[in-house]
Amino acid sequence: MTEPIVRVENLSHRYSVQWAVKNVDFEIADCGIYGLLGSNGAGKSTIMNIICGVLKQTNGNVFINGIDMRSKSIEAKKHIGFLPQKPPLHPDLTVEEYLIHCANLRMIPEKEIKTALDSVLAKCAITHFRKRLIKNLSGGYQQRVGIAQAIIHNPNLVVLDEPTNGLDPNQTVEIRNLIKEIARERTVLLSTHILSEVQATCDYIRMVEEGKVVFAGTVDEFDNYIEPNTVFVSLLESPSVDELKAIPGVLDVEELEETKYRVKFSDSQDIIEKIVETSVSKGWRLNEIRMERSSLDTIFAELSKSVK
Repeated sequence: MTEPIVRVENLSHRYSVQWAVKNVDFEIADCGIYGLLGSNGAGKSTIMNIICGVLKQTNGNVFINGIDMRSKSIEAKKHIGFLPQKPPLHPDLTVEEYLIHCANLRMIPEKEIKTALDSVLAKCAITHFRKRLIKNLSGGYQQRVGIAQAIIHNPNLVVLDEPTNGLDPNQTVEIRNLIKEIARERTVLLSTHILSEVQATCDYIRMVEEGKVVFAGTVDEFDNYIEPNTVFVSLLESPSVDELKAIPGVLDVEELEETKYRVKFSDSQDIIEKIVETSVSKGWRLNEIRMERSSLDTIFAELSKSVK
């Protein structure tokens, strides 16, 4: 059986008397982008700092490629690239000087540094800025340099803490695309409190609330976590709201436009069939009908309640 890239067992951490993380268990086995989702203060950064060996946990274990982070942290860290929420940049160095410094910190052999440097500059699309001082780069390009230092040693696992925080919309799209490119070859774990960021970037989700994992699955599973209870209906011949409410199983009807409605129902098993049959019998000329999925905000709020 192949060892997962990350294995977290019964992880707990306490700051003074406050538990930031409590009894967290999860595994990450495949390449792809894993989102660690949660509201501010949920425990995401604590979990990431422990996984990366920046913080020593109060209880529990973390294994990176089967290596115990607590007892063999240097060996485990060789497999990790980490971009904290505030990138550890040296603004008075050029991009090239800084990345060579990072390569030395990562113990890349001297004869391999140039190849590693050229590769990471190209991958992050910053080759043309290699001689520029970091302080003279835009926020988006500084973030690219931060990501470059995280992957210069070609790690199996790249951990990114709020990687698009503070970027403008264009910069955000560029960084998302870069992250997706990186994830083709390795596992990426990124934290965010922004729901749309997860939907746009991630393949899998681990949601944390009050230091506990309340959801683990794919983005599609997250989207469908709450069973839909509304149907969108478009009719060419518009009936009255009361006529729609008279259909068995319908709880309420919202008129969106002249011939478009949102129908709330109590049982999803045959509601569409009932609406179709009624439309045919009354000559409403059904144009479109579809289940409406719950919004991400609704799902987030529902999952958050599970730890209250």
